[in-house]
Amino acid sequence: MRAPASLSWTVWALGASFYFAGFFHRVAPAVMTQELMAEFAIAATGLGNLSAFYLYGYVAMQIPTGLMVDRYGARRVLAAGAATAALGSFLFAFAPSLFYAQMGRLLIGAAVGVSWVGTLKLAAHWVDPRRFALVTGLTLAAGLSGALGAGVPLRWGVEAYGWRPVMVAAALCIALMCVAIWLVVRDDPAERGYRSWFAARPPGEPRASVWRGLREVLRYRNTWAIFISPQGLTGTTIAFGGLWGVPFLVSAYGFTQERAAFYCSMLMLSWAVGGPLCGAFSDRIGARKPLYVACALGSLLAWSAIVLFARLPAGVLLAVLVIAGLLAGVMVTGFAWAKESVPARLAGTATGVSNMGAMTGPMVLQPVIGVMLDLNWHGALAANGARLYDAAAYRSAFSLFLVWLAISFAVSLLTRETHCQQRA
Repeated sequence: MRAPASLSWTVWALGASFYFAGFFHRVAPAVMTQELMAEFAIAATGLGNLSAFYLYGYVAMQIPTGLMVDRYGARRVLAAGAATAALGSFLFAFAPSLFYAQMGRLLIGAAVGVSWVGTLKLAAHWVDPRRFALVTGLTLAAGLSGALGAGVPLRWGVEAYGWRPVMVAAALCIALMCVAIWLVVRDDPAERGYRSWFAARPPGEPRASVWRGLREVLRYRNTWAIFISPQGLTGTTIAFGGLWGVPFLVSAYGFTQERAAFYCSMLMLSWAVGGPLCGAFSDRIGARKPLYVACALGSLLAWSAIVLFARLPAGVLLAVLVIAGLLAGVMVTGFAWAKESVPARLAGTATGVSNMGAMTGPMVLQPVIGVMLDLNWHGALAANGARLYDAAAYRSAFSLFLVWLAISFAVSLLTRETHCQQRA
């Protein structure tokens, strides 16, 4: 007897809720730039580095996560991750200095780094394999919904109560997730007396060496190409929507913080929509490369309009941001593409490498843009003592977007088509 659908989806939803919290923290600094710069007496370089500490932890955890989930089970890994994320959130909320704030961000990033793989591992056991692609898209959408929560709603909360109390509330929510995951989630339906959907490894078959598999995966050209090609797409989207977009729109367009947060939220929302759309279209045409190349080129053109034009009409700017978000959704097909490019027994390792590549872009771009902003600062200060950067400084720093997107486009041309078929 299979588990009731309500129980299966509840198990998935608890994992997805943790992924939601991870995305919330990933982009939260975007609407708190002035508060964080004033609180810790830092400039753009320091702010970019503070935000990127999350990504340092997240990227470092991608390959170890697969190992831990296989060895200890998704329930333990997700619960431990939620507990650690709550601790990191409290540390960030009460940080007396920049060092403690950085350590809090690092803990959060490393902890939520287990949420994607852990949630999909649960889905593999609890959900019909025919719905796995749907669950993957829904999981990504859950995460990007967290990014929306870190937009206008978070800004309202910060203005009403201050950033520290709001971060305490976020920490409490993650602590509650930890308890719920531990009490409700089980690694497999068999632990509740139901049949599992997961095809277990045959008895006696040895467990593959992770490091041997990693070395083998890296011998395939597509592994490297799909590691590099999403970096411009995700790097630009997260660096803008998750940190630098709000202060840029305030400076260059004279928007209020709330309106700027709304524009960045629309970028993230369109990214959430673009992922499933690109995945479905790629499956329908039976190809990965043409769509990926077209979207990479389209992203380069869209961001060129934002960076190179002095001031777009507000409606046009919003439309271009939505288009850029939709096109960035093509990176979701990279996970399937990477998996298809290697033997099936190495699919998990290839997916982990692809996910590391996707997060490397924002990990590098967020602090480097901060450095460029400081190099182009002309001495303006806000009332709270935080540095103010003019539109020219932002456009100079955002030129890195175009360089990295051009690299993404060029590398995508070097990939090999799989025609949506798993390599033998």
